Formats: sequence, structure tokens, C-alpha cells
Amino acid sequence: MFPESAELLKIVTFKTSRSGGKGGQNVNKVSSKVELIFNIEEAYFFTEDEKNRLKEKLFTRLDSEGLLHVVSQEDRSQLLNKQRAVMKLVTILKSALQVQKARKATKVPKAVKEKRLANKAATAEKKKNRRFSDF
Repeated sequence: MFPESAELLKIVTFKTSRSGGKGGQNVNKVSSKVELIFNIEEAYFFTEDEKNRLKEKLFTRLDSEGLLHVVSQEDRSQLLNKQRAVMKLVTILKSALQVQKARKATKVPKAVKEKRLANKAATAEKKKNRRFSDF
């Protein structure tokens, strides 16, 4: 079961800083860039199995302390960037927790094998006919 945003907000930490890019003088004055920091170990609403799956799937996104950082600086408003960062975190966590179904191996149909062999034979015949002969 996935937690609500309110529960997520209890354990995340926000850092704000000045954003680069568009915005003119606003960029120089306002700290609109938001960095959300999520500690998987502190997530009491996930089971140990889910925490392990998150660590495994998000291995490349975690820092040396096991923290997940999500940055948002698209908007000029700090509040909108916070909301965007939370939405990004939810998306990342949901995709990491999704268990992929095991693929069932199936037999290659006889018709497909025959079609492939017929194609090979046709190509070989075509190339054979291209050869130059002395006769």
C-alpha cells in the first residue's frame, strides 16, 4: 500500500536555494529552487522488503548516506516547486515499487520457423543468381 502525500511530507526534508535560468531579477532575489531529501530508512510506512526493493532499484539515485534527492526548479514559485518535487518523488517511488511480472517462455510456432527458413532460402537464391558465370 502506498502512503498518502501527507505521510510522505512528515519524513522528507526540503532545502531551498536560488535557481538559475529564466526569471530575470526574480532569480537573483528569491530562493525558488527546491531540493527534496528522502531517507528510505525513516519511511515507517514501507515494509523491510519494500525498503530493500527501493534501495535496489534506486541504487544509482541514492547518495553515500542512502538519501534520495529530488530537485525541482521549473517554476518561479517555491511552493509550486515543492509540489512538483513531491509529485516527482511519488512517481519515482511508485515505479520503483512496481514488481515486474515474470516472463513465461513460449515455444516458437512452427509457421514462424518455416517462414524464416523460406526467407533465408529466397535470399540465398537471389544472391546465387547475382553471381557472374563464365558460360
